Amino acid sequence: EPLFGAGLWHFGQFRDRYATDGYGPPVSTLQAIDRAGQVGSLSVVDINYPFNPADLDVDQLEERLKANGLRAIALTPEIYTRTFSRGAFTNPDPAIRRAAIELVSDAADLSRRLGCDYVKLWPGQDGWDYPFQADYKTLWQLSVEAIRELAQRHPDQRFAIEYKPREPRNRMTFSSAARTLLAIEKMNVPNVGILLDFGHSLYGLESPADAAQLILDHDRLFAIDVNDNYRGWDDDMVVGSIHLVETFEFFHTLRQAGWNGIWQLDQFPFREDAVEAARAGIDVMRTIWRALNLLDIDALTEAQTRQDALTAQRIARKALLTAQ
Repeated sequence: EPLFGAGLWHFGQFRDRYATDGYGPPVSTLQAIDRAGQVGSLSVVDINYPFNPADLDVDQLEERLKANGLRAIALTPEIYTRTFSRGAFTNPDPAIRRAAIELVSDAADLSRRLGCDYVKLWPGQDGWDYPFQADYKTLWQLSVEAIRELAQRHPDQRFAIEYKPREPRNRMTFSSAARTLLAIEKMNVPNVGILLDFGHSLYGLESPADAAQLILDHDRLFAIDVNDNYRGWDDDMVVGSIHLVETFEFFHTLRQAGWNGIWQLDQFPFREDAVEAARAGIDVMRTIWRALNLLDIDALTEAQTRQDALTAQRIARKALLTAQ
């Protein structure tokens, strides 16, 4: 069975532009770790940085992780908050650009101490909102140069870029698998890759399996986050609740490529119990894992060679329904 993980924010407080007071009370980093520990099937968590509270003792953090049977797989520096509302790596103010780079650098230093696998970069504020607002060449160069600097400063650390088409900016610089791969090629460093968020791929009208294969072909798939949505927004719903067949195909693609990373949740249970939502997502992923073991690979390969859609669908459906 694969190892399962989750973004620690899964167990935090959720807000949107309507419930600005939050859908629940504030949750500290240590409280979120305790909630993650209640799931019972999680091995790792991706932790926001700075912590809540920001002066949280790292020894205390490590003790709480250990007590809950968890390990920090990554730190996600918050380069998307109000300070960086006009951009992190692409901010027009050089001082704020430098602050973003130093925040990520601090996270890289701490991730080394915690034994993390990577530092996740989600530069959600890097992009633009209106035509003529920015010079696209400048935005691209600033993004590439900032991440290259970080990768060269911390050659022993891996950095995983999480792309997304939009939100909070109307257009994000790293908006697709292809654009992000082009940027990484431009950086020309070995320790930068991609975290493929299944929901972001759906939202960007990609086929997540196809996007995964493209990234795998370039040996840059460092991590995945799994969730679901209606393709019109990044809803971060429970895994498989809408696009179950595409989720199955996604994991089939990973298995065929020999990818053995963590199966990691990035769900936002606004109105659901966070622990139960995590268990629900893991239950779906366990069903998919069983289905992968039942899938008739030879028959599927033969059908795909003929591009026989109906036969391929029947083979996949049989494995999925039998596993359930």
